[in-house]
Amino acid sequence: MENTVMTKEGQVSIMIDAFTNLQRIEKSEDRDKEIRNQKIALTAKLEAMGVVVENLILE
Repeated sequence: MENTVMTKEGQVSIMIDAFTNLQRIEKSEDRDKEIRNQKIALTAKLEAMGVVVENLILE
């Protein structure tokens, strides 16, 4: 069975990325474009890991 436990360092790294991405949106001259770009990159990462992104869409 595959080990899926994430280290504390891995969790911290993910939280720093999330915080940085929020700051990028706040500082962006075109917030909508920045959000779209981040969504594209995150969608690609999730799909590469086998996550069906359509199941995560909020209405």
